[in-house]
Amino acid sequence: MTERTKATTTADAAYVAFVEHAWQRHFRLALLLTGDRHLAEELLQDALVRIYERWRRLSRTDDLHAYLRKVLVNNHTSHWRRRRRESLVADLPDRPGDDTVSAEALVVRDALRALPPRQRAVVVLRHYEDLSERDIARALGCTQGTVKSQHAKAMARLRHVITEPAWETAS
Repeated sequence: MTERTKATTTADAAYVAFVEHAWQRHFRLALLLTGDRHLAEELLQDALVRIYERWRRLSRTDDLHAYLRKVLVNNHTSHWRRRRRESLVADLPDRPGDDTVSAEALVVRDALRALPPRQRAVVVLRHYEDLSERDIARALGCTQGTVKSQHAKAMARLRHVITEPAWETAS
């Protein structure tokens, strides 16, 4: 076995270990970003392929999770932009619900889906990934002021969407 083959095998093993460690965490992030299990899997797989292509050049001191998170968010934004060019439909097709998810979680998930992609990304990165405004700005490629304003708008929208049904039933 040559030195190059050994290095490739070692690098591949390190990549596989990273994927096994990171899959669940980043799948949940992708699911929150997209709101769709199949799209989340596709988004994560695409992001992992991009990382694999650059794996040997990535420094072991780099925060690989932050890099993967940034690739996920960027891929999601690209997907959303491509999809906007396609024909949009007014009504979503009927899909069976997940019986293991609570009613509150479904309300939150639907409210997240109603947000524009950038606002959704800010909310998910802030409250699910627990990132600082600086880290979110870095991941999204914008300023901290943009993160703050997008977060404020998103939270106002979420409060309105989530509490509105409670008012309607009280009337």
